[in-house]
Amino acid sequence: MDTEPDDLRILRNHTFDELRVGDSASIARTLTREDIHLLAMMSSGADPRQLDPDDVASTRFHGVIAHGMWGGALISAVLGTRLPGPGTIYVRQTLRFLAPVTIGDRLSVRVEVAAMDAVTRRVTLACTCRNPAGDTVIEGEAEVIAPDERIERERTVLPEIGLDVAGNDGLQRLLAHVAPLAAIRAAVVHPCDALSLSGALDARDAGLIVPVLVGPRARIEAAAAEAGVDLSGIVIEDVAHSHAAAARAAGLAREGEVEALVKGSLHTDELMQAVVARESGLRTKRRVSHCFVLQTPYYPRPFIVTDAAVNLAPDLEQKADIVRNAIDLAHVIGVATPKVAILAAVETVTPSMPATLDAAALCKMADRGQIEGGLLDGPLAFDNAVSIAAARTKGIVSEVAGQADILVVPDLESGNMLAKQVMFMGDAASAGIVLGAKVPVVLTSRADSRESRIASCAIALMLAHRYRTMPP
Repeated sequence: MDTEPDDLRILRNHTFDELRVGDSASIARTLTREDIHLLAMMSSGADPRQLDPDDVASTRFHGVIAHGMWGGALISAVLGTRLPGPGTIYVRQTLRFLAPVTIGDRLSVRVEVAAMDAVTRRVTLACTCRNPAGDTVIEGEAEVIAPDERIERERTVLPEIGLDVAGNDGLQRLLAHVAPLAAIRAAVVHPCDALSLSGALDARDAGLIVPVLVGPRARIEAAAAEAGVDLSGIVIEDVAHSHAAAARAAGLAREGEVEALVKGSLHTDELMQAVVARESGLRTKRRVSHCFVLQTPYYPRPFIVTDAAVNLAPDLEQKADIVRNAIDLAHVIGVATPKVAILAAVETVTPSMPATLDAAALCKMADRGQIEGGLLDGPLAFDNAVSIAAARTKGIVSEVAGQADILVVPDLESGNMLAKQVMFMGDAASAGIVLGAKVPVVLTSRADSRESRIASCAIALMLAHRYRTMPP
């Protein structure tokens, strides 16, 4: 007997009389950075430096590894929920740790009945944990007292645990990450108010961009006087008005004079029309789309919301490009295989709800290799995309549900509301960037904080350096 649950919502045990030598059960789990932080928080015994990839890069393991008892906890989970299951009494456990487990390793955890004592109802189980290569990293034996009564009950939904893994220094960590990259020349388009001009100079002072100010010189100088900043040494491309500024900035990008565009005090539509115009020379085969990169203390990792600023009501083909752009961005910011949740109001394919049909089609496109580099699932309602507990309650079996790196929204209105709710009610730090053109475009709002403007330029810096070797 190899036990596998036929209903994730139900826990069923196996009594001593039902067990036989050779019976087995298994689970598989992927080690995440959040797992390591949670175990460290519970044990209060970890040096914070042991959790930082940069600090441990020179150690013998060349990366962050799990405490051995993470695997021990998974073995306990199999015994307590699968075999024998609820009602099991743990007596003893021996473990031998044979190899390290690093972030991203997916452990296969298996227990097998090796011996039984009918008098005491004690059961000895062989326990193994294997890494993706099939190597045994943990092995040992567990002795338990098997239950004598049948137990069957609904699985308890565990409470959500939020970890602010990056602490409150997300911007500082981002700037430290991009510090080795040389600043790029960026056209700041129509920076004719104190806010947008100051934001550009803040990004310059952070070592991210060398600004080229494109707009009416008199208005730019007036904004500088209002902001109390010095424009000495900064190139100003003097043009008559905002429309001309957008066209000239696109021309600078086309000519290779700048590697990014940064929105100033003109309207988003005015800038994007210049970017996507055929004569701009900045279009690619991809649809341009916007990504918000967000980090909130209530979710264990940064995540991307797309598209919330450019495409009003994208069709299936446009959504496919929106997903491809977001996956590319996830790769640039360090997510090797991003988990992409295609959002809708419900998690079932419903003909009367077009967003669910698009979600299903996008997932099938990924299955057929038309969308590469990420793991897609959908349709998923928002709660199922970000909450493992919500997904389990609804019996959703998915590698994406509850741990999405990218949230793909049905349309601009829903995406814009979602992103801004997370920012203003979820204390999220944010950055915004447009992909799909030959250069990254930083789109900022008047309501964006200084930190958001700097973070957006940092992401543009990473993209621009990537585009030097891998043009979009």
